[in-house]
Amino acid sequence: MEKLTQQEEDAMQAVWKTGEGNVKSFMQALAEPFPPYTTLASTIKNLEKKGYLQSRLIGNSYLYAPAISEEAYKQKFMGNVVKDYFENSYKELVSFFVQKNNISADELKEIIGLIEKKDQ
Repeated sequence: MEKLTQQEEDAMQAVWKTGEGNVKSFMQALAEPFPPYTTLASTIKNLEKKGYLQSRLIGNSYLYAPAISEEAYKQKFMGNVVKDYFENSYKELVSFFVQKNNISADELKEIIGLIEKKDQ
């Protein structure tokens, strides 16, 4: 699985949000400012070539659907981020966000609650 560019990730977010659809439906799922239609269409074709999307022809237009789940993508690349930047330690990752004030004590308590609930 190849790492996506920011433009490709944005397009995939729209695809995952929409499910199966055409370029126009993906455009509507993107945040403003919208890219030009032709740029998004080209990005969608590239994602298909890379194996992230599958397509089927309906009449004279293509419908695209994710070939890779958002969960699988997150798992692959978040694992790489943790491995490459945080010494393969999720504790180091959380510590980084605590030090940068990107996570509050209440959010940490929530995370601990989720972990405890999962372990039951």
